[in-house]
Amino acid sequence: MRSFILKSILIFFAGLISIQDCYSQGSGNKYAGEFLAIGVGGRPRGMGGAYVALVNDVTAGYWNPGALSKINYPQFSLMHDAQFGNLVNYDYGSIGIPFGSNASLGISLIRMGIDDISDTRNALIDLNGNGILDPGERLDPDKITKFSTSDYAFYVTYAKRQSDKLTFGANLKVIRRNIAEDGAWGLGFDLGATYNPFGSFFLGANLMDLTTTYLSWSTGKKEVISPTAKIGTAYQVDFLNGKLTPALDFDVRFENRQSSANANLGPVSFDMHAGLEFSYKNLFSVRTGYNELGNLTLGAGVRFPKIDIDYSFSKFDGLEELGNSHILSLIFTLEEEKFQRK
Repeated sequence: MRSFILKSILIFFAGLISIQDCYSQGSGNKYAGEFLAIGVGGRPRGMGGAYVALVNDVTAGYWNPGALSKINYPQFSLMHDAQFGNLVNYDYGSIGIPFGSNASLGISLIRMGIDDISDTRNALIDLNGNGILDPGERLDPDKITKFSTSDYAFYVTYAKRQSDKLTFGANLKVIRRNIAEDGAWGLGFDLGATYNPFGSFFLGANLMDLTTTYLSWSTGKKEVISPTAKIGTAYQVDFLNGKLTPALDFDVRFENRQSSANANLGPVSFDMHAGLEFSYKNLFSVRTGYNELGNLTLGAGVRFPKIDIDYSFSKFDGLEELGNSHILSLIFTLEEEKFQRK
């Protein structure tokens, strides 16, 4: 057991070394995969995104693939998030299936899109032929068309429970990006693990885009999604006939994000997520958090037989014109004996 943990730690730090090598070669593009960093699920979003160590449901395919092995029944999840006054739609769905005594498989899909964007490229009435809208010139409304931009990420997850304390797993993910008639494809890998050293204290790590994810556009342009190390901890304590759970995560990036990050050491940046949840008798929960954008988040959840309903709310402080973010997510659990992990 100790040798396995040691090997896992060595693999993790070897991945960090490869990340630094990748940065030193100048191959990273800032924000190329930013839509992958938004986060899914009403519960984690209500806790400010501090979930990499706490996750124990089907959303593990996104937050930490190693934790998917914790599910004991098939689960399905759906989420919708309307951002910036319903301008941007962010949707998520996933399926997790346990098999054997200690493994799980899952698939997840994320879509972020903006629809009905006006395309005026062929609508200019260009009187002088310079290709610019000059005084006295206008756009022909009959020639204005519409297009959409969308980003997709499709995850296939495998997870295994090595022991009662340690789980590990991996994602294979396919990325598709579309802007009007142009598009890009990419292929990436994630590696995650959770560890419960004692009691109700949890540690988690998810090394996203482990080998660096390359996006190849139909225009010939190349983009790179550099690796991100998500590390976190959570601790559950009994409190007023329920459980109180503080959690803390950090996103460690290697893209030289200085002014846009919470903190940095040279090219290495750190973004913090903090959350707090109180769950009463496993029936309903209230949550609050602080995300990497410096926004306060709030949330609540209700558990019914076979279904969990979670809601979260956040606003962009100082940027009221961007509107608020309202998230509703559902998790369905086929909690029947015939579907239980054997």
